[in-house]
Amino acid sequence: MSTTTTADDVCRRVDAADWRGLADELDAYGCALTPLLLTPEQCRGVSALYDEPVLFRSTVDMARYRFGSGQYRYFDRPFPELVEELREAFYPHLLAIARDWAARLGRPAPWPDTLQEWLAMCHEAGQTKSTAILLRYQEGDWNALHRDLYGELIFPLQVVIGLDEPGTDYTGGEFLLVEQRPRAQSRGISTVLTQGHGLIFTTRDRPVRSVRGWSSGPVRHGVSTVRSGRRHALGLVFHDAA
Repeated sequence: MSTTTTADDVCRRVDAADWRGLADELDAYGCALTPLLLTPEQCRGVSALYDEPVLFRSTVDMARYRFGSGQYRYFDRPFPELVEELREAFYPHLLAIARDWAARLGRPAPWPDTLQEWLAMCHEAGQTKSTAILLRYQEGDWNALHRDLYGELIFPLQVVIGLDEPGTDYTGGEFLLVEQRPRAQSRGISTVLTQGHGLIFTTRDRPVRSVRGWSSGPVRHGVSTVRSGRRHALGLVFHDAA
């Protein structure tokens, strides 16, 4: 599906993003939309992988587990090159934000400088299952509000990349983020996930300024009901599962 040149191009696009601006958006909203990362052709290539079950370690029917309605698949290792390169490209940029958040909240920052070192720590702790995920929603499908935690070791940021064009390939299916504000009502944010763009968002919680300094704002995410068509997304989680 991809070549080294294609993977290198994707890495350059990730590196070229305005990371200061993205960090500011994450501080303000708990999520931030990246510039274009994948071409329409690359998006179609990734979504087509869904029909190659040999590439995946498991398939989850969301209705069966009362997670909503729809289906997703966890990639098995080795990942397709484009998926692996995206994870490697994002990690150092997200790491800087993760460490800053940990400092504000007075928490330890256990994440080493490289993704492979961090995943080795996960494996030593018994979290050995891959968590790169490909999601497929059809008309009437939706995803309940949740967190992708999977074990004791957690990376506080993750990325979802839209693979279809909203308004053309599907309608509805907005990405939802709901944050519990300290001593206040919850706040919801809805984002249309444009094809080829990524949305960075917090995995569990994030620092929120309060009268006492910094407080933890718990966050959950989900997807609104797809009204028509079919929606695919690539999810990049940076910790493995137990």
